[in-house]
Amino acid sequence: MSDRLEEIRIILASQSPRRADVLRQLGIVAEVRPADVDESYRAGETPHDYVERLARTKAEAAFPRDGDALVVGGDTVVVHAGQVLGKPADEAAAVEMLVGLSGSRHQVLSGISLAGPGGVFGSVATTTVRMQRYDRDTAAAYVATGEPMDKAGGYGIQGLGAALVDSIDGDYYAVVGFPVAAFLELLADAGFRYAFGAITPNPSE
Repeated sequence: MSDRLEEIRIILASQSPRRADVLRQLGIVAEVRPADVDESYRAGETPHDYVERLARTKAEAAFPRDGDALVVGGDTVVVHAGQVLGKPADEAAAVEMLVGLSGSRHQVLSGISLAGPGGVFGSVATTTVRMQRYDRDTAAAYVATGEPMDKAGGYGIQGLGAALVDSIDGDYYAVVGFPVAAFLELLADAGFRYAFGAITPNPSE
């Protein structure tokens, strides 16, 4: 296999523009091929197991029959006070979600999986986020921008929602939805490495 990036097909099994943005930031242009999978929770499944399973299932579903690509799958959830927060159903739900997060900590669990010729490799990154203390009017003003409506937990740390965040403990990119450190580890597990804009076979493999 050549070590040129363009000869290694990278497929992103997600329609999330944020995951594609992070890959582009790393100099990787991926073919976007969203995977159509059942995202229902299974009985007794923990949030950790859920994001790990969905990331793996998405990567497997988008893996080409000819097996000549690396496929990246991902899934992210927000857990606050023992409750899983998905994308808000409407603006009113988004405001309530954000008011509940104000002044408190929550966890972002970001699962990532890599399917390649050598098999499927997966990982889950957990980041703790502490939010600023803000009032309902502030939450409503943020929701009025439209930014939080397609995001788990109702905010985007990479956008205007950064103003609501006090601090994080863990991988910032896991909160965005694409844990970079975990991704690089999976590449190594799969026999590849990241070479600042290129993904090449690991010569030690």
